[in-house]
Amino acid sequence: MKRTPMTARGAEALRAELKKLKTQDRPNTIKAIAEARGHGDLSENAEYHAAREQQGFIEGRIGEIEGKLANAEIIDPATLPNNGRVTYQVVGEDEADIRAGRISVTSPIARALVGKSEGEVVDVTAPGGTHSYEILAVRLS
Repeated sequence: MKRTPMTARGAEALRAELKKLKTQDRPNTIKAIAEARGHGDLSENAEYHAAREQQGFIEGRIGEIEGKLANAEIIDPATLPNNGRVTYQVVGEDEADIRAGRISVTSPIARALVGKSEGEVVDVTAPGGTHSYEILAVRLS
């Protein structure tokens, strides 16, 4: 499986969300399901169905976070080369490799750059702050 670049701060945020899902949200939802069962006929019990739907969302999100963390490659942006000019190739999420200059189409930088033309300057707001990029060239490959 391909490693997914992630900052230490991003990984820590995912770990915190995972802990909350497992220690607070999951137990609360299980309790809500048990209480709703006590109200009788499950086929017409909106509270029960809402709690089950919430449980499905929580379990799905737990699996998603665990998968991301299992494939995470923690990077330090300060160690990446900064020579003033950077070439990015916009790729799908699974192909992203920041060290090779391949950024995910869902990243803040890619979202800001897609559809822009040579000579344009774009401001990108990312977790690390706002940065300006001048597009020197656009190539299709």
